[in-house]
Amino acid sequence: MIKLKTLPPEVRHIVRDKGTEARFSGEYCDETGAGTYLCRGCGLALYRGDAKFQSSCGWPSYDDEIPGAVRRHADPDGRRTEILCARCDAHLGHVFSGEGYTAKNIRHCVNSASVDFVKSTTILDSEEAVFAGGCFWGVQYLLDQLPGVVKTDVGYSGGHTSHPSYTEVCRSNTGHLEVTRVIFDPAILDYETLAKAFFEIHDPTQANGQGPDIGSSYLSAVFYYHDVQKKIAEKLIQLLREKGFKVVTQLREASVFWKAERDHQAYYVNTGKAPYCHARIKRFS
Repeated sequence: MIKLKTLPPEVRHIVRDKGTEARFSGEYCDETGAGTYLCRGCGLALYRGDAKFQSSCGWPSYDDEIPGAVRRHADPDGRRTEILCARCDAHLGHVFSGEGYTAKNIRHCVNSASVDFVKSTTILDSEEAVFAGGCFWGVQYLLDQLPGVVKTDVGYSGGHTSHPSYTEVCRSNTGHLEVTRVIFDPAILDYETLAKAFFEIHDPTQANGQGPDIGSSYLSAVFYYHDVQKKIAEKLIQLLREKGFKVVTQLREASVFWKAERDHQAYYVNTGKAPYCHARIKRFS
């Protein structure tokens, strides 16, 4: 499972240890928008939004999956049928039939923690990246504007405490950096283009923070999931250094991503304010 090591323990408990979230506690219980639900473990597209229906069971319900995306398996309890991501075997939940909720007479009962919802209705697969470049409000705002970016979350990575708060991270005593988690459609946007944008929306030469935001939580870093991402980031850093930029961006293996508090998500969109220390400056051409 590609992203297993970056999942918080409560999510990992569900997708790998086959746990179940509490009824009506999931993020997507009441989601009704058009879009696609992606596997939290590997990013594969599993369900379209138009297959979701309200069953009042306490978990998101779907009456159809994207062909070939979901695998069925006899549950060890001997009574139920488990559903898994067909690619990475992430545990999704269980499937039931004969309940009469919809004309298809099928209900995929899925844990919200097992999926990511994105607004694209055509995406078939996705990839993920994590970047740190100062205050995560501005990084998220500018990366969200790239064609092919289908979802972003801001949060904290690289530290030594669990469930850090914004206040704790800002005090620079948890070791975390403010980061942006980016989910993108590789059929539209490749990782190198995305990483180039990251290096152009912040100053990768500032060693003590970003703009007026000073401190260890505001450092520049690329958190890579695998060697391909690492090598691309190394190549881009070398290109910038050849152009005379004294890049200080750190390369770190991806670690647990702790999602930030609700009021920090899509901050500039929700407040109507504008980034104060991030702007796109061409550095590669």
